[in-house]
Amino acid sequence: MADYLQGVFLGILQGLTEFLPISSSAHLRIFPELFGWGDPGAAFTAVVQIGTELAVLLYFRKDIWRIARAWVLSLFKPEYRGALDARMGWYIIVGSLPIVVLGLALKDTIERDFRNLWITGTALIVMGLVLGLADRFGRNEREIKELTLRDAALMGGAQAMALVPGVSRSGATLSMGRILGYEREAATRFAFLLAIPAVVGAGVFELKEIGNVGVAHQGEADYGWGPTITATVVSFIVGYAAIAWLLRYVSTRSYTPFVIYRVLLGGAVLLLLGTGVLHALPASAG
Repeated sequence: MADYLQGVFLGILQGLTEFLPISSSAHLRIFPELFGWGDPGAAFTAVVQIGTELAVLLYFRKDIWRIARAWVLSLFKPEYRGALDARMGWYIIVGSLPIVVLGLALKDTIERDFRNLWITGTALIVMGLVLGLADRFGRNEREIKELTLRDAALMGGAQAMALVPGVSRSGATLSMGRILGYEREAATRFAFLLAIPAVVGAGVFELKEIGNVGVAHQGEADYGWGPTITATVVSFIVGYAAIAWLLRYVSTRSYTPFVIYRVLLGGAVLLLLGTGVLHALPASAG
């Protein structure tokens, strides 16, 4: 029963943090460690994130259908190839390549070394400051229709940095979008569309790791299918309930509150590590 209650808590945490530039994977790493539950692990984190991405799929279903339809038609009908939706299909594909390639190449490192809380706390602070500077000095003049293949690739490269807990998929993509001069709404819209293939793909890829005895790395909590499914369903419900407000807020408001939160959380993590309250890696992992 305790595992299921933990699953509900982690699902709520995922649903509330996924759509904000504060790194949901960092929260799923920090809070279970703080409560003494152990690291849920990269596989659990990836699968639970499917729940919030299903909320995105449902919320953006009309946009996704329109983009997919235009992209497929553009393969056979030249008159569709210049349309924004057809180009958006290619931009999402190209932008997804960096995180797919690096995710496969660095799988073991992601599941082990990148989950060090010293790295997570530092990433929260550093990338929080990057987000703040990008938002402060970004030109805020380019709309989504001005998106180019080069910019999609650059934002995809930034998204790939989120393989490190603490970076934040949306935060890194939004930072690059603002550096390139895109309006908050344009950067936010592309960030969420770009995340869909990466998150769903990673979650499906990691499904095989759930419930396999002995698969979890040392020190990781061994959540089975029941708690994992519970957390995923809860993350979908909470995420869908919050998505409209959260997306509207991120699209139109300054990122300063998130920058402050990231720096404070990252600083707290480093302080707790320095005083021995938290361990950088799960105890049995050394």
